[in-house]
Amino acid sequence: MTARKRTIAAVLVSAVLLGGAGGYGIVAWAGSQERRTGGNAVQAVTTDTAATGDRIVFRNTASGDGYGLVAFVPLADPAGERSVTAQACDRVYATTVVEMCLHIDRGIVTTFAATLRGADAAELRTWPLPGIPSRTRVSANSHLVAVTAFVTGESYGTVAFSTQTTISTIDGTDYGNLEDFALLVDGERITAADRNIWGVTFGSDDTTFYATAASAGRTWLVRGDLTARTLTAIRESAECPSLSPDGRHIAYKKVVTGTASPVWSIAVLDLETGVETLLPAPGNVDDQVEWLDDSTLLYGLARTDVVGDSDVWSISIDGASQPRLFIPHAWSPSVVRS
Repeated sequence: MTARKRTIAAVLVSAVLLGGAGGYGIVAWAGSQERRTGGNAVQAVTTDTAATGDRIVFRNTASGDGYGLVAFVPLADPAGERSVTAQACDRVYATTVVEMCLHIDRGIVTTFAATLRGADAAELRTWPLPGIPSRTRVSANSHLVAVTAFVTGESYGTVAFSTQTTISTIDGTDYGNLEDFALLVDGERITAADRNIWGVTFGSDDTTFYATAASAGRTWLVRGDLTARTLTAIRESAECPSLSPDGRHIAYKKVVTGTASPVWSIAVLDLETGVETLLPAPGNVDDQVEWLDDSTLLYGLARTDVVGDSDVWSISIDGASQPRLFIPHAWSPSVVRS
């Protein structure tokens, strides 16, 4: 087996074992070479100009030379012409100040890295990742960045998988691996070696965040404190949370089947009342949702007919309406308001 085939095989195994932390991105990587051929299915222009104005930044999954590159559309016209940059990212998240890019650098030796760029697209800093990119977020005030990646074992025949999530400031102050924080469930500290943390979303200050914690087959929505270095469980069965701009709701994906292969849908938790609303989002939603506004969510959904392709959908958090296609051939959206 060639080194390339061994890498692809290991990647596909990780997609099965750790789908809950970002399986779509892994499968998309495995099919990326095929997606780079063929014509674009959307109207697009290439650009070397830094993005400005209210916009949605995302990973372009339309086939052709622009596949896998960062793109953006005006917030007022998400289905219109997209501008495609020269930057390749497997996960991207942007604010008015910075853009966070997680990327797989393919070559004789495949490596993984995170790159933080300024609003002018100039590189601020870059650092290696321990494995395949999974999630990233930037705080609303652009002070903090969070990165989740898979950690793969050394041996292909006995590969062990886990995730590593870190938080740092944009100037490089590192809070370290969140697995080193104290994980508290019902007042008891969980110290099991199998615990994993992923999918950070930030509060309005530079201390509070939310994330997913997992151990012994259970997952929790946890509230994190960067100063106290604690993770406190506030609800079970919630993954990849995303806090609303007004801080009143948290949306997350939730397992809605009891089968061996989990199927996720989207749920929204009212933080004041504790009421959870399960949204009518068909398909298997393996994404960390983004807030379009305080009442509408955006999420990526893999296409079942083409490996490596996906669309961004929108849905109201009231649970009263069906989702609608928002941006075709897109993934990893972030809403940027100037």
